[in-house]
Amino acid sequence: MSLVSRGFHRRSSTTTTDRLPPGQYDVGDHFPVLSAGPTPRTPPTAWDFSVRGVVDAPRTWTSEEFRQLPREAISVDIHCVTKWSKFGTRWEGVAVDTLLADVGTQGAHLQAFSDGGYTTNLQLQDVTNGRAWVVDTYDGAPLAPEHGGPARLLVPHLYFWKSAKWVRGLELTRANEPGFWETFGYHDRGDPWLEQRYSGD
Repeated sequence: MSLVSRGFHRRSSTTTTDRLPPGQYDVGDHFPVLSAGPTPRTPPTAWDFSVRGVVDAPRTWTSEEFRQLPREAISVDIHCVTKWSKFGTRWEGVAVDTLLADVGTQGAHLQAFSDGGYTTNLQLQDVTNGRAWVVDTYDGAPLAPEHGGPARLLVPHLYFWKSAKWVRGLELTRANEPGFWETFGYHDRGDPWLEQRYSGD
């Protein structure tokens, strides 16, 4: 499956703060679009979100029910494995902590699953305690399909492929199960500060 890249503009970084991980450059005002395969275009009214797997009480929220959940505004830096970083991105959505609050689980891992068949694996500790959200707005507007709309996972402390676009749910698991890019040799965790780009890093 080929990598689709549109609107990609490189800018040499003039950033001297400690916000830029090693090997990254500041992309400035641009927001590159990179996707594995075509962009799904699920109507927002047809979207729902599920938590399933090794849980005591599976849950599914319709789009309307999801919008009624407690929401948070998030301003974070994001870092792509292709070496661009973007500072101060603004999102709004629901904390993963909120979505997992009442399901109960014995799992320590999960897979985010998306429209189009994309998956990515994460440790439960990387998406809890205020570290991850399911977001449906960007910069004050509904999240565009090319950036993952109607909703995407946002895990800003890891490389951005872990922030699954077009997300439809989380499947809790006891064992770690690699997702799409991880089966092609990408790092299992993807910490940009440790340059965990590929499995040998």
